[in-house]
Order: sequence, then structure tokens, then C-alpha cells
Amino acid sequence: MRDMKSNIAAQVAVSPEVLAGNKTGPAIDLRDCNRMAFVITTGAIAGSGSFTAKVQEADTSAGGDFADADAQWIDSDAALPLEGDSAYRIGYHGHKRFVRLVLTKASGTSIAASAVAVMGDLAERPV
Repeated sequence: MRDMKSNIAAQVAVSPEVLAGNKTGPAIDLRDCNRMAFVITTGAIAGSGSFTAKVQEADTSAGGDFADADAQWIDSDAALPLEGDSAYRIGYHGHKRFVRLVLTKASGTSIAASAVAVMGDLAERPV
């Protein structure tokens, strides 16, 4: 059996914290990567916190260049809104070099959440 760890790269997309408002993650560079997915984990929800997740894409890492990725480039099992104590996967198969994850608060108080970008089918392995 092949070792998976040596064939994937991971980067923090949203640091673990209790979110009381919108959270925009850092730009994730997909150069030399042919597959990627965000893995989101949630914990407690306080005061009926209602949050959704979306992927944004851009050709550069400049914050103002990002726009919401078209639905045709996204494959997601994330609940709308995100539920507490859950794990979700959001796959991106678009063609832009940079992506980022945005968690958006619709209502309520807060949610504990974090996310990791997992990249596979890399140009250079092992990682």
C-alpha cells in the first residue's frame, strides 16, 4: 500500500477559532497541483450561529482579484448552513492558480470552525 502522507500537501485555510463574523482564509497556491479540496471541521454553535462556506478563485494572490468560483468548479458535501460538530469536503476543479475559503455569517452568534486545504496529484513527490 502506498503511503498517502508523502503524496499530498496540506495548508491551513482557516485557523481554528470561534468565529463571530465572516472569515476569509489566505490565498492557496495551486501551482504544480492537479487536485485539491478543503476539509472544514466545525465545533459548537452558539446562539444559533448560521454560517456558510464558499470558494473564491483568482489568477493572482492579490485580495481584490478574488471572485466566487462558479458552481461548475465546485463539488461539495457542506450543509447549508454549516452544522455543529461536523466535517465537510469542498472540492475545487477549476483552472485558476489561487483559491481561498470564505466562511460567511448569516445570523446568530458564533461557530467554532477550522479548515485545511489538501492538495494531491502533485508535480513533485514525495512531499
